[in-house]
Amino acid sequence: MARGKSGAQSRSKAHSRAASASAPQSRHQLRIIGGQWRGRRFGFSPQPGLRPTGDRIRETLFNWLGNDLPHARCADLFAGSGALGLEALSRGAAHCDFVDSEARNLRAIEDILSAVDGRTQATCHCTTAARFLERPPREPWDIVFLDPPFGESLLAPTIALLGSGGYLSANALVYVELAKHEEFPSMPEGWTVHRDKQAGDVRYALLEAGERL
Repeated sequence: MARGKSGAQSRSKAHSRAASASAPQSRHQLRIIGGQWRGRRFGFSPQPGLRPTGDRIRETLFNWLGNDLPHARCADLFAGSGALGLEALSRGAAHCDFVDSEARNLRAIEDILSAVDGRTQATCHCTTAARFLERPPREPWDIVFLDPPFGESLLAPTIALLGSGGYLSANALVYVELAKHEEFPSMPEGWTVHRDKQAGDVRYALLEAGERL
């Protein structure tokens, strides 16, 4: 998903390094690739290194999610352009919490949601993932997207918080994206790697948070 560099939180990954892994996209433009908003294109705030997760990676991810996505409660904890959360809503997710420390990223996401009449399906939170996770949500999430800035060691502590109880449903799935050269984060007890793939300089995986029922 996508990122804008703002301290330790906005999605300013060097995703330009992943360009070879992604289908060509217009600069500073997000395209929804599936679901009810398929084909809709939206601009997003140009920032150094900010761009959505590429079409090829997103298509693979949402093929992995399959029937787990309809009616799911989601969280996009390093939202950036909002590409992952918006794609989830387009494909039938019930709700998504978008979290980003950069206010302009969230304003852009809210504009997109307004354009597709999706404001009631989402809540935007201008804060860091760590602060947002200081208390569990009112209802646990079924799917969580973790696509933080590369090289800032944010995945491991975020996963540890999610595994501490109260955040995830019994059959929850957690998506992670990181640079190929980065060490894969350790996982809480009972978590397993369900899918794992590389594309260019990007490694991405889908984790099962506990035994699937």
